Amino acid sequence: MHDLSRPAGPKIIAVANQKGGVGKTTTTINLAAALVEAGQRVLVVDLDPQGNASTGLGIEMDDREFTTYELLLEDIELSSVVLTTATDGLLIVPATVDLSSADLELISNEKRSFLLHDALRQTQMDSYDLDYILIDCPPSLNLLTVNAMIAAHSVLIPLQSEFFALEGLSQLMLTIREVRQSGNKDLRIEGVVLTMYDKRNNLSQQVEQDARDNLGELVFKTRIPRNVRVSEAPSFAMPVLSYDSGSKGAAAYRDLAREVLSNNAAMAV
Repeated sequence: MHDLSRPAGPKIIAVANQKGGVGKTTTTINLAAALVEAGQRVLVVDLDPQGNASTGLGIEMDDREFTTYELLLEDIELSSVVLTTATDGLLIVPATVDLSSADLELISNEKRSFLLHDALRQTQMDSYDLDYILIDCPPSLNLLTVNAMIAAHSVLIPLQSEFFALEGLSQLMLTIREVRQSGNKDLRIEGVVLTMYDKRNNLSQQVEQDARDNLGELVFKTRIPRNVRVSEAPSFAMPVLSYDSGSKGAAAYRDLAREVLSNNAAMAV
């Protein structure tokens, strides 16, 4: 049962970029783990039909009986779709390829853009005592991504430190503006985080300079380095903070979590 009059619950952040391979899922998983390490309770909602966030957090295919597909399109108990992970305090609603057909099925639903918004505001959600919900969006600006943005309080944008990185942002910013006008007037940009950053590389430095010149304070101070441990961790089905807690990648995601917590503490004042 939905009760849309309830006071605000956990802070909901959509992690989005329509360009693939920018570190979106990696950022979702590791930011979630870093927030948990900082004492927060976090739910990851895997909204990508590839299901990489689910795999990266150790959820086997056999355990994904109910997923974000059912959360969106069927009246299902939250307890059936919210799974625990190996990291205490980090929960997940997993995804499978079934989600790839959701876009077509959503078109005929008159509440198609608000299904995730309503699902994440069920009264049952209170029992999980969450501080944050991170939504791992698909690498496209489709109805699933729109659902995430209407459900979210803010959008966090991973930006790969490569040529043409900023060009893809214009369409994403346009979508955010349209969502503000059509269904979520309070949606804000949490920030832009530079990923796969190599400080020895002139191109990385140029992308950072361009991003800061164009986006100013929206760009997080933290830069996520190109790091072997970050790349290896998903194949062991764990966040880099668990895989190699002392790595530069783990340290960077802790820094990012501190910035997110600081931003939201400032917003609450």
